[in-house]
Amino acid sequence: MSSTFGGWRRPWLVLGGARVDRDHPDLESLRRQRDPEAFLWQILPHAARTFSACIALLPPRVARAAAVGYLYCRMLDTYEDLHPDPVSREAALRTFAARFAVPSGGLPLPAPPAIPAVLCLDGRDATHLLLIERCDVVDQVFVTLDGEQQRAVGDVVAAMATGMCWSSAMFVAQGGVLADEAQLLRYCRNVIGHPVVFTLRLVREDALPAELTEQAMVVGEMVQLANITRDIEKDLQRGVAYHPDLRPLLRGAVSDKAGIRRVRLAYLRLALARVPAYLRVVEAIDFDRISMTRASALLMLLFTDRHYRGCAHRVDVHAWSGADSWVALLRQALPAVISSRYTHKVLARVEHNFLTALQQTESLA
Repeated sequence: MSSTFGGWRRPWLVLGGARVDRDHPDLESLRRQRDPEAFLWQILPHAARTFSACIALLPPRVARAAAVGYLYCRMLDTYEDLHPDPVSREAALRTFAARFAVPSGGLPLPAPPAIPAVLCLDGRDATHLLLIERCDVVDQVFVTLDGEQQRAVGDVVAAMATGMCWSSAMFVAQGGVLADEAQLLRYCRNVIGHPVVFTLRLVREDALPAELTEQAMVVGEMVQLANITRDIEKDLQRGVAYHPDLRPLLRGAVSDKAGIRRVRLAYLRLALARVPAYLRVVEAIDFDRISMTRASALLMLLFTDRHYRGCAHRVDVHAWSGADSWVALLRQALPAVISSRYTHKVLARVEHNFLTALQQTESLA
């Protein structure tokens, strides 16, 4: 198995991922790729652009396991997104998770459940379906991971599958709407909280204490709320509302810009208040003196910072300054490789900006 992922080539992989056209993917190139590890890094930006960038900066041994785990989680997302029938959707989620119930001694793993190709809606859906079709290629990297990494992958897949089954049942029972803040935050933990715990477990190479697991889950809430605040209108069009006040707007039947702004502002408040958890998680990592992991952690927060600056502007909260382009974000993150002091300075600045903006929102309706 070739290694296309060594040393200082990783920043170039980050920037290459930024140029990937997720709406018009080169599916034939992805189908032709026979090298399992090359396929891993080629398709990862199609699964999630920002997460792929942060994974690419991790040490190679951790990055491979994180990439494998995240691609399997993306497959779960695809079952959740594209299976139209709730019963078959939940069955597919549980069947996929069961592939990892016993640590693998080799190939082949059980084949993943199929999804009818007729449900493919756009270029991104087509790539995600292709990923499931080529799951066996990802499996070839999975079986090269050590036993603890394999167990970590199996655990995150099982936890996400269980969480997605809960989310699916809630949306069906409640007509596409989450009923309250508690359900919203549980949904965020199901989607991003478990992957954050998984990544931290890989980085620390041991089981997480309960308090650190909780802080990682709060970080997952903050990060997933970014996706939710961005996509309110798009989600309404597909029949999903994460706030009960949005129920009348499902599928675009009614226009209420003021109501959407109020909900977006409420989401923003929830997210900004969670930033201290990010610093606690970073402080719990025993970084080496020279550490790409430190740069990865900083880059993830800088991506989140960029999103919430845009969100603040949309709800008339004074937005703080910061980097926007991928090159600028990467340039800001890379000094963290050699400087712990620099890292904590930037982390503290982001925390200050978030909490200052949170205070500003208190005067807004």
